[in-house]
Amino acid sequence: MKLSVLVVTYNHEKFIAQALDSILMQKPNFDYEIVIGEDCSNDGTRDIVAEYKKKYPDRIRLLLNESNIGAGKNFKQTYEACSGEYIALLEGDDYWTSPDKLQKQVDFMDENLDFAICSHNVVVKREDGGAPDSEWLGRANREVMTLKDLLRFGSGGATGSLLFRNRVFGEFPDWYFTLPGGDWTLQILCASHGMMRYFREPMGVYRTAHSSNGLSAAIRQQEEKCESSTGVAYKNTLEIIDAIDEHFQYIHTALLQNQRIYCFYNLALEYDNSGGTSISRTYAWKVLKEVGGGYSFITFKLFFRLLINILPYPFNRLKKYLLYCLRG
Repeated sequence: MKLSVLVVTYNHEKFIAQALDSILMQKPNFDYEIVIGEDCSNDGTRDIVAEYKKKYPDRIRLLLNESNIGAGKNFKQTYEACSGEYIALLEGDDYWTSPDKLQKQVDFMDENLDFAICSHNVVVKREDGGAPDSEWLGRANREVMTLKDLLRFGSGGATGSLLFRNRVFGEFPDWYFTLPGGDWTLQILCASHGMMRYFREPMGVYRTAHSSNGLSAAIRQQEEKCESSTGVAYKNTLEIIDAIDEHFQYIHTALLQNQRIYCFYNLALEYDNSGGTSISRTYAWKVLKEVGGGYSFITFKLFFRLLINILPYPFNRLKKYLLYCLRG
């Protein structure tokens, strides 16, 4: 089998048919399978994927969990069922837009054996209408990325754009399936054994901000503890950073510093905006600790702006003056 399309789905009744149709419209010159991990949805998702299985019995392999086992375990068992030389990922609420997507990515990987993974641009679609559609532009945003690039600048592609060599890094470490998100970590594990290629052409749609999103459900639970979804996302990223740092036995701590500063800084702003001044100061000092004895002027400027934002009342006049100066 040349390629396995790994689809994990849970409560995607509104979206799963479009996701599967976008796979089935592919026109590759090789054989591929669709392996679906359905995590005991409580809407109509299971009925829909079962109908697709009946219609395409030779193309689709369906794993039906008897109870909800969670995103990590569902991904693990679906991944282990994939037999393809390559694996392409697609979550049940996203979809592909180019019928040549798989062919383009596989052709590149076949011709470039020093690459372990590839991705492409996608359109980000907010289902709540909170913002117009936009293209996904990761902070790495380079056509060729190394392990160092991914560690320093972050994810090189949305989940539904990823295609990688099966078992290129051996087995997933156990800690991978406990993380709140795995796409960036997957890219890093692959990039430990080869480079990553990013295609600038949008070939898919990444949906966000809708109630069927599994990660959104986890975020909503934390929002009930008075944390914003943005703040939860930054905390989750910090958890992922710590796991990656430990995995590499801390030899890449300096490369991960950018990501830590980015999260600490934005958490400080989040708590300051929501009235949590004390917690905001804590994260501000974490930024200062990461900056240490020397870092870029821009980072110092950002930290300074943050610091004066959270100074107490006696310094309000000074704060306004300094903000006026920093606007330039």
